[in-house]
Amino acid sequence: MKTNFSKNELSEILSQYNLGELIDSKPLANGSIQINILLQTTKGKFVFRYYKQVRLENSVLFEVNLIRYLKNKNYPCPASIKDKYGNIAGCYDNKPYVIFEFIEGKHLNKPNNAQQKELIKMVAQLHNITKTYNPFHKNNRWNYGIELCQDLAQRRAGQINTPDSREKLIWLESELAKLKIPISLPKGICHCDFHFTNVLYLNGVFNSLIDFDDANYTYLVFDLIYLIEPFVTSFNWHNWQTHANTDIIFDFKQTKRVVSEYEKYRTLNNNEKRHLFDVYKLSILLDCVWYFERGNARDFYEKRKIDYLNDFGREKFYQNIFN
Repeated sequence: MKTNFSKNELSEILSQYNLGELIDSKPLANGSIQINILLQTTKGKFVFRYYKQVRLENSVLFEVNLIRYLKNKNYPCPASIKDKYGNIAGCYDNKPYVIFEFIEGKHLNKPNNAQQKELIKMVAQLHNITKTYNPFHKNNRWNYGIELCQDLAQRRAGQINTPDSREKLIWLESELAKLKIPISLPKGICHCDFHFTNVLYLNGVFNSLIDFDDANYTYLVFDLIYLIEPFVTSFNWHNWQTHANTDIIFDFKQTKRVVSEYEKYRTLNNNEKRHLFDVYKLSILLDCVWYFERGNARDFYEKRKIDYLNDFGREKFYQNIFN
């Protein structure tokens, strides 16, 4: 896969746009999946995004059409730029690319309380904007749900093809069967990746949400799941084995604060509240798929989280957040 570009190659690509002549270019450190290069031209700064990972053109078009829709609604995200012929996405060396506007800002590893609240507000606004949006090329994205999780897990288990992977698949499928997610649960676009490198602050104020590489059409509370974390901070991938099965590893204080702040801008309906538990479990099972090879099938990080949630129960989870 192509991982770098010469000045001549970038100039050749820019010749398809009305963005001036290339002066300088610099790879951006953030963005481990795709290649992002900052372009300085005679007309300003832009970001060249090259989809080196396997991406169908329609999957990229899902992203750029979504961003165009959000920009029309004045949502703070980088606009995609059309070439001289009106194309949003181009192709180079058999891989798609898009040129985006450059947005000033900094990534904050530890945003303060006010900055966290700004992010929660913008997530809720994203959901308000997209809850009636019917996305183009929706089926070319991994839209998070039970069927996708099962399909991906079966593929991973088949690729690894060990007794441990087969045992883990049996466990995962049994947990998926326990989920209760109403068919009427509201759906829309979720960003699904609020890593600090995907949020820009300017002068300490939220300025843009970037990198919609994982965005898909799923249950709106999925993004809320990514913002809450009821497990205590000491219970993580590095230290989970130090906790006994009987340890209390839930602390709902921060979870309640996040949900309360979110509901200032988008009210959750009763089904979303009652089944936040199930969508949260689904998110953990998807994490299990991403890291299918790590851990022993009889005891591993994601399994310990699911086991604890099962012992805690849906009703008690609901009461601790919403009562």
